Amino acid sequence: MFFIDVLWSLFPLYIFRSARDSLSETESILQVVPETMAASSSTILCNASESDLCRDDSAAFLLKLVAIASILLAGAAGVAIPLIGRNRRFLQTDSSLFVTAKAFAAGVILATGFVHMLAGGTEALNNPCLPEFPWSKFPFPGFFAMVAALITLLVDFMGTQYYERKQEREGADPSDEQLGLEQSPGIVVPVVAEGVDDDDKVFGEEDSGGIHIVGIHAHAAHHTHSHPQGHGSCDGHQKIDIGHGHGHGHGHGHAHGGLELGSGARHVVVSQVLELGIVSHSIIIGISLGVSQSPCTIRPLIAALSFHQFFEGFALGGCISQAQFRNKSATIMACFFALTTPIGIGIGTAVASSFNSHSVGALVTEGILDSLSAGILVYMALVDLIAADFLSKRMSCNFRLQIVSYMMLFLGAGLMSSLAIWA
Repeated sequence: MFFIDVLWSLFPLYIFRSARDSLSETESILQVVPETMAASSSTILCNASESDLCRDDSAAFLLKLVAIASILLAGAAGVAIPLIGRNRRFLQTDSSLFVTAKAFAAGVILATGFVHMLAGGTEALNNPCLPEFPWSKFPFPGFFAMVAALITLLVDFMGTQYYERKQEREGADPSDEQLGLEQSPGIVVPVVAEGVDDDDKVFGEEDSGGIHIVGIHAHAAHHTHSHPQGHGSCDGHQKIDIGHGHGHGHGHGHAHGGLELGSGARHVVVSQVLELGIVSHSIIIGISLGVSQSPCTIRPLIAALSFHQFFEGFALGGCISQAQFRNKSATIMACFFALTTPIGIGIGTAVASSFNSHSVGALVTEGILDSLSAGILVYMALVDLIAADFLSKRMSCNFRLQIVSYMMLFLGAGLMSSLAIWA
């Protein structure tokens, strides 16, 4: 067929040729042959299920089994470490080690959205196998990512409002533990009433002394005693142990500015939206690995996916731990995350024999889902993971924690980005 296409393209040159020299005819032939070869190879590529010299069905099947086991163990370990370690001092959600590890995981998620998912969606929607209209007339990958980010913002806001109101209604009942929050009726948190000028308010502080930061209701606890006003805003910054009944009920004179008691509603929403974003792209990458019959493609994917599933699981497990879900709910969410990618690999393996990755339907579906997942992951990484920790009072008051956290953030983003060379 290829030679017929070439002869058919050259035929008009000899029937309707003008008085041109032989050199011009040679140039015309050399122009037609590559164009015909490109068109023919493109047609063959779009109609074939897979054209890979490294294709080996039996070896690919064994590697898929290895991938299922490796990714399952990596994801389960990543999400389990924060949940199991929340009862250990060095792995509690308020420890410096946890904050720096979470910063690394946030960098991994950010690079996954920008470098892997958005790039994959762009490659799929710009594939030459797709019709020129409308896919070549508009930047759909960025558009779908933007739409996903805006929808995530709306869901984030509405979910936070819902859980805050629900908690306010049920807050009068100390025995209610639907959100897993521990109630301590003996704790009294006073607000600032004396000695604080309007210019000294923390960003977001209301006139009544409460603080409202990104949907989190917090209150500043201060003791009225005579500290010089020259002290910085970080002086005396420390957390309250809600479980201690004696707390700060006595009348000694330490002032605690910037003390925050989160309601927990924000952490509940963040954990659920983050799991939605991670699960949506985990099923996509699982199917993509499952449909491949090339060991050369699967081998680097095993290492790359195991790496990023572990740290995505760590970030998700940290959010679940901060939300203080019941053990049953936390276990269900952790198992759902850990099983998603292996299930996707199984689905891809089942349909691999009849799946054409270059068909219009497959390319459009992959491109749209990759772009949507990129928008969700980028939003969650920037707003709910990075901004929530790096713009917090604790981070601004601990210079050493700032340095280490930024280094871990850049390291996680850099390592995950570098994996795009192989996968």
